[in-house]
Amino acid sequence: MISPPHSTSTAAPPQRRTLAAELPGLTGRQVTLQGWLHRTRSLKAVDFLILRDRSGLAQIVVTEQAVRALAARLPAESVLEVTGLATASRQAPGGVELTSPQLTVVSTPQAAPPFDLFRPAVPAGLPTILDHAPATLRHPRLRAPHAIAAASVAGFRATLDALSFTEIHTPKVVGSATESGANVFTLDWFGTPAYLAQSPQFFKQAMVGVFERVYETGPVFRAEPHDTARHLAQYTSLDAELGFVADHRDVMRLVREVLAGMTAAVRERAGEACAVLEVELPTVPDSIPEIHFAEAQELLAAHTDEDPRGEPDLAPAHERWLSEWALHEYGSELLFVTGYPMAKRPFYTHPDPEHPVWSRSFDLLFRGLELITGGQRLHRYEDYLRALAARGESPEPYGGYLAAFRHGMPPHGGFALGLERWTARLTGADNVRLATLFPRDLHRLTP
Repeated sequence: MISPPHSTSTAAPPQRRTLAAELPGLTGRQVTLQGWLHRTRSLKAVDFLILRDRSGLAQIVVTEQAVRALAARLPAESVLEVTGLATASRQAPGGVELTSPQLTVVSTPQAAPPFDLFRPAVPAGLPTILDHAPATLRHPRLRAPHAIAAASVAGFRATLDALSFTEIHTPKVVGSATESGANVFTLDWFGTPAYLAQSPQFFKQAMVGVFERVYETGPVFRAEPHDTARHLAQYTSLDAELGFVADHRDVMRLVREVLAGMTAAVRERAGEACAVLEVELPTVPDSIPEIHFAEAQELLAAHTDEDPRGEPDLAPAHERWLSEWALHEYGSELLFVTGYPMAKRPFYTHPDPEHPVWSRSFDLLFRGLELITGGQRLHRYEDYLRALAARGESPEPYGGYLAAFRHGMPPHGGFALGLERWTARLTGADNVRLATLFPRDLHRLTP
């Protein structure tokens, strides 16, 4: 029957959904849970159903024979609605379980996951996990890193919002390569060659001339043929750029504030996920220790079997050694390495005026891995022309980018943080793909 317009229905309102995590405060009340059947445990006179929702697990006690018969036919991952009495029980998750339940089957799975999702450990290798991600990510240990990543992004945004930054959203299809390199994905843009953006660098610098302080969270693309545990062809970059800086150390101070905010947000918003993975959150010191690139090379030459002096970058083994050194020397899991050679940095990087071979740039190492790259940028139009000429490049492909600097730009700088690397370091994952929902790399385009 269809009710006429403006008629008043006398039907009872639907039962409000209760989440599993809310049960401890609802003892003695009739509640309705909705979620997935995580596990069934059957004894002689009673069945225990464990229901999983976004907040956690709830135990349902089934004694009535008809309901037990229904429950016995339900495969794991069936979607259920359960109404029952919230009853105190020391053995139940959170100390409360549902008794005298009424079960409604919302849907049943047509296929089982590749392994039991209720097992405490994950009994599968990385290929199986990734091939079946829509199902395997339901496992609490595989879901947890992504809850931590979400909390990290929330902390990134909240910190920068509080510092009067403006969030921006920039194109991911561009007409020139951001980093002047060959490692870009090309595509046909209505008959015109185009590229997937390696970063929002050009756009966020231009927006300093509009908003002074900007940030963005979004995908970036690198066509680098790396098949390692730390590289992806697509990852999520957390970018910030600010104007009227004195030098790169203003950017480093901002990095410190952002990391402190992200860590606090993970602690507050993803505490349960951290507990599942036994995550030890870092202590972000009031001042993160730093070492100049040249001094780092001297240390490595003196204390390791290699002499990296003259190299334009740090090898992964060098990053690990320097991180251990910083932990021993300063008690810090974070270390800034400053002053990388200009030859290694993009053309828009500001050189050190006193020592032009070095740059006003930095990397931040975290638990043995480069996490953040940043620094001060050039801000005068004529300096960009000189920088491109010195590298044998024409300014023509960068016309749209350089236009911002023809109209006056303040000294500015910024940084980029890889979300997946940050999450992998926090959770102790041995492969960055475990911190990525649907990785894209040399071998994977699905699921």
